[in-house]
Amino acid sequence: MTADVLVVVAHALVASAGTAVVVTYDPARQAVTLSLSGLALTVLFVVLQAPDVALAQVAVGSAVVPLMVMLALRTTRTLAARHREPKRT
Repeated sequence: MTADVLVVVAHALVASAGTAVVVTYDPARQAVTLSLSGLALTVLFVVLQAPDVALAQVAVGSAVVPLMVMLALRTTRTLAARHREPKRT
């Protein structure tokens, strides 16, 4: 019975974290909420007794993917700023 409650709570946590990612407008904040969503999925996998999947999720979903999103945002903003600068002759 207690295990069922933990699974339901973990599913609710994942659903609320996923909703938070979707409703976040700013891409930088969205990367942070994506990381939190990855942590929620890690908790769900631990509750479902899948430690190997949880370890992969914490490494990839909570660290690598948000880092790649932040680096892509930084590159895009840098290129956009260079494009807006007046050209020197």
